[in-house]
Amino acid sequence: MIRVRIEKANKYFHKVRALKNVSLSVEAGEVVLIIGPSGSGKSTLLRSINRLETLTSGDIWIDSDHLGSSTSDIRKIREEVGMVFQNFNLFPHLTVCDNITLAPVTVKNMDKTEAREIAENLLRQVDLLDKIDAWPEKLSGGQKQRVAIARALAMNPKVMLFDEPTSALDPEMIKEVLDVMLALAKDGMTMLVVSHEMGFARAAADRVVFMDEGEIIETGTPARIFESPREERTKKFLKHIL
Repeated sequence: MIRVRIEKANKYFHKVRALKNVSLSVEAGEVVLIIGPSGSGKSTLLRSINRLETLTSGDIWIDSDHLGSSTSDIRKIREEVGMVFQNFNLFPHLTVCDNITLAPVTVKNMDKTEAREIAENLLRQVDLLDKIDAWPEKLSGGQKQRVAIARALAMNPKVMLFDEPTSALDPEMIKEVLDVMLALAKDGMTMLVVSHEMGFARAAADRVVFMDEGEIIETGTPARIFESPREERTKKFLKHIL
C-alpha cells in the first residue's frame, strides 16, 4: 500500500527552484532516508508533505487524500503527518506533559485525563516518564528531542517526518534519539528521514534517496547506494560523509 505519493513536485522561492519535478512513492511501513548537500531540497520536500510549504506545481497524496485539493482538510492532514524538527520547538512555558497533550486536547477535543494517559505511555516509550512534569529548560538536548518525538506521536500519525533530528545534539545524545527512531521503524511506522546518520541508515532504512539541486539523483538500498553508487554526484557527495 502506497502511503505517500509525490508526483512532479516543483517549488520556487522567488527565482530559486528548490524542487525540480520530484516524484517519490513511499510504502506503508517503509523507512526512507533522504541525503544530500545543504540546499538540495530535502527539508523543502518534507515541509511540503506536511503542508508547511505549498508546492508551486505538482501533487502529493497521503493515502487517498490529495494535499493540493481545494476540499482537502489541512488540519486533518497535519494530524496524520507528524514532524520532528532539528531544533525541538517545544513550548518553553509548558511542561513536558502539556507540550504533548496540547494538540490532542485542542485539536481532537480529547479529555485531559485520557490525553495525560497517552502522554505517560509515550514518555514511557521514549524512556522519559520521570520527566512528565518537568519544564523544557531542565532537559538535555537529547531529552528535548525525545519529547518532541512523543509530542508528534500523540496525534497517532500515519507518517513521521524527521528533519535532521540529531544535527543539533551533542554526540553523546545522538544515540538516545536514534534508538527511539529505530524502535519506531521496527514497529512499522512509515518514516521519511533527512539525516546523514549512516548507522541509522544501515540499521533501519529500507531505501536511501540522494537529492541535489532540487532533484532526486539516485535511489536504492543503503548497501547499494553506499557501496556502489551509480551517479557521479552521488559518489562525490558520499566521499565527504563516509
